[in-house]
Amino acid sequence: MNFETISVIGLGYIGLPTAAVFASRKRKVIGVDVNRQAIDTINRGDIHIVEPELDMIVHAAVTEGYLRATAIAEPADAFLIAVPTPFKNDHEPDLSYIESASKTIAPVLKKGDLVILESTSPVGATEQMVGWLAEARPDLSFPITHGESSDIRIAYCPERVLPGHVLRELVQNDRVIGGMTPKCSAAAVSLYKIFVEGECVVTNSRTAEMCKLTENSFRDVNIAFANELSIICDKLDINVWELISLANRHPRVNILQPGPGVGGHCIAVDPWFIVSKTPEQAKLIRTAREVNDSKPEWVVEKIKLAVADYLLANPDKTARQVTIGCFGLAFKPDIDDLRESPALAIAEKIAASHLGRILVVEPNIEILPEALGKKFELKSVEAVWGEADVLVLLVDHKSFKSVSVTTLNNKFFVDTRGLW
Repeated sequence: MNFETISVIGLGYIGLPTAAVFASRKRKVIGVDVNRQAIDTINRGDIHIVEPELDMIVHAAVTEGYLRATAIAEPADAFLIAVPTPFKNDHEPDLSYIESASKTIAPVLKKGDLVILESTSPVGATEQMVGWLAEARPDLSFPITHGESSDIRIAYCPERVLPGHVLRELVQNDRVIGGMTPKCSAAAVSLYKIFVEGECVVTNSRTAEMCKLTENSFRDVNIAFANELSIICDKLDINVWELISLANRHPRVNILQPGPGVGGHCIAVDPWFIVSKTPEQAKLIRTAREVNDSKPEWVVEKIKLAVADYLLANPDKTARQVTIGCFGLAFKPDIDDLRESPALAIAEKIAASHLGRILVVEPNIEILPEALGKKFELKSVEAVWGEADVLVLLVDHKSFKSVSVTTLNNKFFVDTRGLW
């Protein structure tokens, strides 16, 4: 199939890189988003997120006329939906963004178009998306009712990229293609082969949906083991970092590193999509989520103990005079993404109870969001190191690794990443 015009709905951490890579292959790409600021930024040839090398590719694509952002859907040959799929307070999946995206593109669909859902979704979401499209366009036929003879091709094709390495992994990683029919899969393969160098592996839409959830749940369970181990080792007065290093010398053991919790828009969210569909069966997956979700509270208690130790050593000081310095707010190293970040959650919990100043270092953010600016003071590494009485390492950014640990001798600190 010849895809001359491609539309990407949702220009965030996945949608924008995907749109840029298609545009770099000299395809006309129309990006659609509800964020006016993001639209204006992209149309200037700039980017509103942090991702290595993305700025150059977007600038070139916009300058050469291959990429354009807009708030209103326009006709295209293929539509990729890459909008958020958060969960509600009871961990039920929130598909309202997918519903809104479906209703946005429905008016401009024409016979022969391909619609791909990329958003991480619970099993059955692709079929639900088709229901919304069919309701809006009764004049078109869809695979659920018309199979291979349908007017519109539908597939589910999840992204599986690592923030900070998105552009490379979009191109090099294998791609799971979950078409609703063989023709749908073939059309999706044809589209992705415009830039994907990895293998496009074909399955059905439900298996593709479950595949993405399974990959992230696997990671979550393994991280939960490491996090639980760190709590056990603290109770038994054992250095968990040394323990894991020794255990990993076994040829068939590869324990991950513990941390302050699990964050991001995938691993902290996706396992709940499995639990929501199969609550009685997903016992281990639910427990792993609960272990990782509870880790920030454990870290908060450690910080409170460090503050108490500082006050014992400095009886002339009050709690209001104690300055806490938090190193890192992002959900993982060397990115600016604060979504579902355990580091941010910990800093906010401390801000809610601590009477003194709270300084933060986040080298990937120049200005804190307004709501956070009222709670924290954004400072440099050197400033926090000099001004804080209690140091808290929450994210192992590269710039933190150059800090000399010999200067920690007289410091009170909590290290959630084993860096110090």
